[in-house]
This record gives sequence, C-alpha cells and structure tokens, in this order.
Amino acid sequence: MVNAAETDQLRSALLAEAERLGFAAIGIASAQDDPVRTKRLEAWLGDGRHGSMEWMEDRADVRRGPQSMWPEANSVIALGMSYAPPDDPLALEAHPEKGRISVYARGKDYHDTVKKRLKALARWLVAQQPDSELKVFVDTAPVMEKPLGEAAGIGWQGKHTNLVSRDEGNWLFLGAIYTTIAFTPDAPHQDRCGSCDACQQACPTDAFPAPYQLDARRCISYLTIEHKGPIAEEFRAALGNRIYGCDDCLAVCPWNKFAQTAASHADFLPRAELVAPRLNDLLQLDDAGFRKLFSGSPIKRIGRDRFVRNCLYAAGNSARADLAEPVGALLDDPDPAVKDAAQWALARLKQSSLKAEI
Repeated sequence: MVNAAETDQLRSALLAEAERLGFAAIGIASAQDDPVRTKRLEAWLGDGRHGSMEWMEDRADVRRGPQSMWPEANSVIALGMSYAPPDDPLALEAHPEKGRISVYARGKDYHDTVKKRLKALARWLVAQQPDSELKVFVDTAPVMEKPLGEAAGIGWQGKHTNLVSRDEGNWLFLGAIYTTIAFTPDAPHQDRCGSCDACQQACPTDAFPAPYQLDARRCISYLTIEHKGPIAEEFRAALGNRIYGCDDCLAVCPWNKFAQTAASHADFLPRAELVAPRLNDLLQLDDAGFRKLFSGSPIKRIGRDRFVRNCLYAAGNSARADLAEPVGALLDDPDPAVKDAAQWALARLKQSSLKAEI
C-alpha cells in the first residue's frame, strides 16, 4: 500500500515526466462519476444535438463517467498537448479559391502522436508503481475528456464547449489516463469566460443555442466531417471555403494570446500542401489520389466522396468562374452526395457570373 507521502512524491515526478514528454497541461481528477456531468450528457443526447453520431448514444452508459467504464479506477490523469498554430486560422477567408482545413488536421494525425506519448507516460508510471493498473485514451473511446479536463483543473469548458486554458488558450489535444492509483485530485478550474461572447458571435451557422451549449447538427465541424450525404441547403452558403472542420469559435478566443505555437511538436506543424490547397486541384481527386494526399492525416477517414462534396460547396461559394469546369466534371459522379453538390455548385457559379455581368 502506497502512503500519502509516497503518492505526493510520485505525483511531482509524474508532472515532470509529462512535461518532458511534451504535455503542456496536466491535472488529476477523481474517477468517480459526476451526476452533474451525467445529466448534461443525457440532456444533450435527449435533445438529439449529437445528430447522426450514433456512437455517442450507443455507449452513453459508460460515457457517463470513468467508473461507469472501469469501476476499479481511482484517479484520472488529464493531459493536454498544445497545437497552437503559427498563423491566423481565419486568414484564408479572403481567398475563396482555396480550401480552409481546420488547424488540427493540417499536420499528422494527432491520435497517433498523443497516444504514443501517453503510452510512454503510462509505461513510466507502471515502472514506478508495478502493482497499479491503468488505461490510456485519446478521443477514440467513450471518455468525456473536456469535462474531465475541467475537473482536473487544466482548464474550463468555455462558452463554445471546448476546453480553454489560461496558459495555452483552446489549442489543446486532450488525452486521459485512468489509473487505480489514488492520487489527491486537483481543484476544478474556475470559469474565466466572463462576459465575453466572441465565440458565440463568430459561429457562421449559429450552432450555439445558448452559452455553453452546442447543437452539433448546426456545427460546421460536424457537417463537414461526421455528416453523411448532402448537407442541408440552409448551411451550404455559410460553409464558405471550409472544407474540413471549422476553427472560427476557437480562433477568436482572447485566451489564445497566451498560447505558445506548437513548433516544438513537429508532428503538429502544417504540411505545406494542406495550408492553402487550391480547390481546383482538390476537385480532381479520385480515390487513389485522395488516399495518397491524406496518408497519415485524420482527413483520410472521411473518404474521398465526403471530402470532394465539401470542396464542391466551397467552389459554389467562391464566385470563381474558373472552377466551373472541374465542378462540371463531377455532375455525373457515382456518389449521389457529390453529384448533388456539383449541381448546386454549378448553379451558384452561373448565378455569380450573371450578377457579375449586370
């Protein structure tokens, strides 16, 4: 049995090792289920705000809290790794001929990078306490990383529902280690949003019905990544040139001024070909070309059809007559959503051309 003094020493060493591995934030929360978090999750699912993300609902019973998944867990080690961008994520709004890819997806797949370092930290922890058990999670299991991060004191869930850190802004990849070690938990982080509503005002599709509430069905990240089939016409113009995800609510957060850029994490640096890709080129991708371009990228998982669908909406919003030809080439695409998007985009481009002539 480890006494309190030994646990405190282990905790200090754990913090140092996490920092050495590149984690910008670390805190510890109790693994006990929280009834408040459970009620919020149930209300969100009950209102259908998860859209077609059936996996959120299917495993809601274990998503409620750490001990619902693993009753033996005593502590949650919440960690954040910064991916703060070196440039302005909103700058491409002025270049409609190019596609906007969310900052987190412009480099290597963060799942691989963060999990590799989490596993290294887990191995270190087991070496210190061989009798302990643990589980490692990075965004691929029914784990509520954001509320757990808030409970562990590494940040708070802002009005855009993402975790915000006083030191790193909201550019954090989150991970968690569940462990049987009974660490003394940190105090939950206090909300520091104040009267600011910049993230609410920035949302192009009004995806926030109220502060601290998100309706995923209206969120551009959900629509361009998770949503299958055609996107509802009411949202298509608001997509602008966003072809994978959206950073608007994140980019305007004032707390980002304290964040250090992620230059120390080479895996998170943007690939040159994904910083400002030309829609003309992306519209010509077949399945093989798509897989080659996005090898090692989280974008690969949505597949060529959904990605080209997004690019067609962006082309339709561009008012660029030179995109009519690659758009027209997709009018007979085998995928119904791509075909529908091509028809919409071509009609929009023709309408823009007529307005320009008047």
